[in-house]
Amino acid sequence: MAFVGFVSCKSTKKAQFSEINTTADNSMTSIDWPGTYLGILPCADCEGIKTRIVLYKDLNYVLETQYPGKDEKVFQTKGIFKWDENGSKITLDNTEKQIYLVGENRLFHLDKHGGRITGGLAGKYIFEKEKTELTGKYWKLVRLNGKLVEPSEREAFLKFEAEENRVHGNSSCNMFNGKYELAEGNRIKFSPFAMTKMACIGNNIESGFMKVFEKTTSYSLTSNELILQDEYETSLAKFESDFFK
Repeated sequence: MAFVGFVSCKSTKKAQFSEINTTADNSMTSIDWPGTYLGILPCADCEGIKTRIVLYKDLNYVLETQYPGKDEKVFQTKGIFKWDENGSKITLDNTEKQIYLVGENRLFHLDKHGGRITGGLAGKYIFEKEKTELTGKYWKLVRLNGKLVEPSEREAFLKFEAEENRVHGNSSCNMFNGKYELAEGNRIKFSPFAMTKMACIGNNIESGFMKVFEKTTSYSLTSNELILQDEYETSLAKFESDFFK
């Protein structure tokens, strides 16, 4: 029975593509739409619904939402989306059957009938594709010297600021801040950091994490992943961006 269900699912995807004119100039065929989209929807009883949507080429998606000021928990839904016959809109298979118009580096959240939302809040229903950049993001440490970082009471992270090339973060125990310099070829250099001096019992990350900044000479970057590397391009620390922090 499980095998039959698998074949049925694959057949559904193929059928959906066959109903769309894949040679036409539409969003599905002419736009680099796979990726991560971020937005904050209006909310009547919270600060705004922080929303992250990841679209994959195989028609799978991940939808994450958070309600700051009401609930800090991040809710996640995974599923499959489908294109309309014109190849311009997608519909998620979640409970709300959310519909989006796919644009260049943007998603437009549509009403339940598939129409554009208008009025003074129309701009709040536009999701921007996540950019590949260092600054303005919360970079959570996920691997240190090749080893997975276990969750802790104080999360290790980095934040880069464009103004005056400043950087700050937490070592999983102490806060630190300083400056960084960028050069061609994804070269990066960190200045000595100022740091608080709390004693954290049982912390086994801080020492190794802080040594990373002394050894780092370059970095590798995607829209949601940052890797700091030594002179041999060996990975010293891996970070993932967290939109909800």
